Amino acid sequence: MRQKLRVGSVLPSRFALQERPWLLLALMATLCWTGALFLLFLADLRAELHPLSAQRIFFYVLVLTAGLLTFVPIQIRMRLPRLAFEGVISTALLCYIIAFVPPPTGWLFALPDLPVYLLFITTLFWSTSALVLPFSYALGQRLFKQRARQMDTRRARRQAYECGLLFALAATLAGLRVLTWVSFLLLALILITAEILLLSRIEAVDT
Repeated sequence: MRQKLRVGSVLPSRFALQERPWLLLALMATLCWTGALFLLFLADLRAELHPLSAQRIFFYVLVLTAGLLTFVPIQIRMRLPRLAFEGVISTALLCYIIAFVPPPTGWLFALPDLPVYLLFITTLFWSTSALVLPFSYALGQRLFKQRARQMDTRRARRQAYECGLLFALAATLAGLRVLTWVSFLLLALILITAEILLLSRIEAVDT
């Protein structure tokens, strides 16, 4: 009985030691994202005209560090290939566009604003997909019973791309000045229906 109590008392401490680095990384990532968002929305970064000013460099460092501390541990722990590269680059580009690129004043097909729209929509699709991928993969591990389906990164990546496509299409409709809650819900319904059909078709092929 004493030996069992000793083993039981050692295992939680070892588990806590293994989890402590991940919690520390999560705390550091939260602090970096908080500082980056503070500068993004509360500081006038566009007033710093020089691209290598101290405030801009501090913002760059915060965004890149926050992305690395967020996506690299998730890629290592969940074994999701290319997540760190896609997540860090896409979120850094999105933050840079929001912070320093002047927002468009015309609609989507206005020639002066068209490159800004295309850059923003592409980056929004890329960053949303990277953010959703870990949740899609973790949700599949809970919902599916077969191990092959639980570990299917292609399915998780496809669903993440569908979420990214949803927000990219919503941004496109916003650029066309026709985005409403009804149109957004219709887009979501179409993508959800398409994903259900894909899952049912793949399941029918497997069986």
